[in-house]
Parts: sequence; structure tokens; C-alpha cells
Amino acid sequence: MENLGDDTPNRPGRTMLLIIGGSGYLGSGLIRRAAADGHDVVATYATKPSDAEPTAWRCLDLRDVVSVENLLDEVNPHAVINASSGLADWAITAEGPIPLALATARRTIRLVHVSSDAVFSGDRVHYDESCSPDPITPYGAAKAAAETGVLAVHPAAAVARTSLIIGDAQSEHERLVHQLIDGTADGALFTDDIRCPVHRNDLAAALLEVAFSSAAGILHIAGPDALSRHELGVLIAHRDGLDASHLATGLRAESSLPGALDVRLDSRAAQQQLRTRLRGAREFLSPAACPEQDGA
Repeated sequence: MENLGDDTPNRPGRTMLLIIGGSGYLGSGLIRRAAADGHDVVATYATKPSDAEPTAWRCLDLRDVVSVENLLDEVNPHAVINASSGLADWAITAEGPIPLALATARRTIRLVHVSSDAVFSGDRVHYDESCSPDPITPYGAAKAAAETGVLAVHPAAAVARTSLIIGDAQSEHERLVHQLIDGTADGALFTDDIRCPVHRNDLAAALLEVAFSSAAGILHIAGPDALSRHELGVLIAHRDGLDASHLATGLRAESSLPGALDVRLDSRAAQQQLRTRLRGAREFLSPAACPEQDGA
């Protein structure tokens, strides 16, 4: 297991957090927020670290049970957040989190497993935590299987479903909007593909709250605004001073892309438990939004 950074990351008087998938977009945001909150952070990566700066980096293949066990023994974290993503790879996305959940359960370590609104088909549009998964894509099926497995072996764990993650001009959707407008990418933004975007910093803060609480089971952590991909793109363009008229529109229903059309996570139950306010995209993408708040 490769080590980068401090060889003795768990310092007396500090709270230790282990972030699985720290090199990803959400993972990088979690590292920065956790460090700002005064936690020691060990973060893992599969291929290479990101530019975030945890207390230490560790290379980890989530499918390697021995490495997972060894890492937990080495780090001895107070809590673990699994923000990793293997997309539709069943071995990584569906099966990989189970040994982690087993190992943390045996050690009575808090576990937060990040899931997705892709576990839903969109048939009923509005989904709260009582709704059963009915995925229609391989990725959604893998995430749904992971949820079931994690909670089966670690009932005290929390599974946090979220939606499109936006913020800091670094997300995939924000980059695509810029590319579509400047002509370096072709395509259209769908007007019938609707989600509840959440700001990365809001999501990171909420996940950290959950990690250091006793919350268990399913939580929906997404923004309150339901927006189409095109509506979201227009907001991004306006925030960044770009001409939104260059964003072509289309219908996902008429495309060959699989996946649900309209999935709206109801996050009101989670919001009642959280100090972190989950802002809507119309607020956090407003040109008047506070830069300091977006970059917190």
C-alpha cells in the first residue's frame, strides 16, 4: 500500500476521518471541508491523488479485502465516508463497499456510504427515503445493490443518496456548459432530464455532520430545486457571464441514452436533522451568490 504524506496521521486530540475515493470530485471537496473543520484526514485513491491536501494519502483498491482491513487497522478512524465510484463496474460499485462495511461494523466505526438518485426509475418522479429502489441502468442497479449490502452487514451505517453535484466551476456539468458555449464540444442539454442539484460544499458539510452523528439508514441529501439539465446549464452560463443562447436543447426521451428522466429526491427529512442548509441551485448559482460561501 503506497503512502504519501505524514506516516503518523492520527495525532492526539484530533478526530480522524477516512475518506474512500478522496481523489474524486466529491472526495476532494470532503477533504477540504474536513480539514477546514479541524479533522485529521486520510484519503484514498485508486490511480492517483487529487490536488486536495489531506493529512495523508493511501492507495487502495476497494476490492482488496486484506488492504481494506490493514488500512482500517493503520488509520483507526473515528468515521469513514465512502465517496468512491466505479460507475457501472459491478465488482467495484456493487461488491466493493461490502467488505468495507463488514470491516467497519466489526470495529464499531461509523460509516457513511454515498449513493445516488440513479437507484430510481423516475416512474413516480418524487422520492423520499421510504421509496424502494427500482433502477433501470447497470450503474443504478450496482448502487442499489451496494445500499442493500452495506445496511445488511452494518445496520448502524448511513446511506446518503444524492443528485447532481455542482460547484466551484469544476463539476462535469459546469465544464460541459463552458465547452458547449465555446464550441469545443458538440451536443445539447436535455429539457426533460430533471434532477435536484446540490452544491458540493453543502453536500460535504452535510456528510460530515452525518459521519459524526448517530444517524443510520437511508438519507436523501440533495438540493430543493428540481431543474432540467438545460435549466441548470442556463443558470451556470448566467453565473459565469456566458451567452446561454448557445446552449442547444434536446429531449433525452428521443435519444439513445439510458436512464431515468425525472427523479426528484425529497430531502426534507434529512434537512430537519442537519445544521447545514441545503441550498437550491437557483440560489447557489446566482451571480450574486457569495464567493466565500461557495468556496468554504
